Amino acid sequence: ASGETLAQHSIHFPILHPKEDRSEQGPLAILAAVTGCLQSIATQIPQHNPVMASFSAAMHSLILVDENDGLLTDCIIWADNRASKLAVNLRDTPQGKSFYQLSGVPIHAMSPLCKIAWFKENEPTLYTKAAKFIGIKEFIFYHFFGKYIIDTGIASATGLLNIHLLLWEESILTYIGVEKTQLSTPVPTTHIEYLAKEKTAGSPLLSIFKNTAFIIGSSDGALANLGSGATTEGAMAITIGTSGAVRIVTQTAIIDTGMRTFCYHLTGQQYIMGGASNNGAVVVQWLKENILQDKDSYEAFLATAATVPAGSNGLLFLPYILGERAPLWNSTAKGVFFGLDASHTTAHLVRAAMEAVMFNMYAIGKILMEKKTVDIIYANGGFTDNTFWIQLLADMFALPVHVPAVEEISALGAVLIGMQALKIPNTLQQQTGKVYQPNVAEHVIYLAHFAKWQRLYEAVKSEF
Repeated sequence: ASGETLAQHSIHFPILHPKEDRSEQGPLAILAAVTGCLQSIATQIPQHNPVMASFSAAMHSLILVDENDGLLTDCIIWADNRASKLAVNLRDTPQGKSFYQLSGVPIHAMSPLCKIAWFKENEPTLYTKAAKFIGIKEFIFYHFFGKYIIDTGIASATGLLNIHLLLWEESILTYIGVEKTQLSTPVPTTHIEYLAKEKTAGSPLLSIFKNTAFIIGSSDGALANLGSGATTEGAMAITIGTSGAVRIVTQTAIIDTGMRTFCYHLTGQQYIMGGASNNGAVVVQWLKENILQDKDSYEAFLATAATVPAGSNGLLFLPYILGERAPLWNSTAKGVFFGLDASHTTAHLVRAAMEAVMFNMYAIGKILMEKKTVDIIYANGGFTDNTFWIQLLADMFALPVHVPAVEEISALGAVLIGMQALKIPNTLQQQTGKVYQPNVAEHVIYLAHFAKWQRLYEAVKSEF
């Protein structure tokens, strides 16, 4: 109740790429991981009776299930790009624009809306066999509780929910030919379930959870804002792991006229507005392993960037090695190094790549700052292990950056939702992390290079 971590366990599972443009994960592997984590925690805290188990989950996943609740597909994740052509064709039509205004989800290959439409067009046999179209959290909850339910946070990221009413949108369902009965029932993020007796009786390790309230929770992105404290006026959350995201919390659903940002439900009367990038730390990993084939540690590799000045001596990089979501929503975008000359070294390539990731975060953040004043950034994700990169973020935005001491920010956000659901007073003692102050001189340099970086994309985008 005070926020102290008593036990922790993680289980990793791979991303599968069965074909080009496909990105999937095994639902049964994820179910085993969730169960395995619960069982591990049970062995670590035998003297406790957990009050609640609250859930955070990735957005935009899709699983097709038959009438006997059998799997027709693996879990198709956000990074899957099979529906990119369909999304491009729909995006700028009056219908596509209407769907965005209703749902708050940009028309893009990531969304279950486009994925389901792709199955209808390209895999009609599987599409016809599907009795349910669900996501990974719904799959887990069905196996735990025997019912198909979806929290409004995850539902609002499907492209199928009316963000203003928090109900399935009839006009969108008609477009993809899906009935409401083929979707899970939307419930509040504070919805509670309890394990059936046969579940706990059949597993001594799970018996510790027989009286535990299972809270459905929300999406990982929304909960990252909540867990980091980035829910107040003037706060922005920036997450950079493999991918990246920039988000602010609003009290109403805000839809961008240019379809550059998303708007998802957080909880109650709170929404998150923001943009997600495909190209976070994966860009640096790609440069290190695939291009430079560097054998040093990541810490040593990134440290080389500090040996060259801001702006990388005029070297620019478009980081779109995985296409891009916000703010471009261009699945065909590619990576480009521009401005290379004989003076550039490996260190310049590394710094240009790191700066490019931040340029893209800034491009998203600028849009959000048109809507709301921002005076502090809360940073989380794997990139916060590197102080140089965090300082780069502060300098890029000319704003202080706060790094919370808790690493698993989305999980902490889920805890806060659970406490709200059970009406437990919030007594969490959130540890204070480090605050990075911006360097104004560096910011001026970055602004000039950012403007050129944006012009570069506009100049070459028709060639992708």
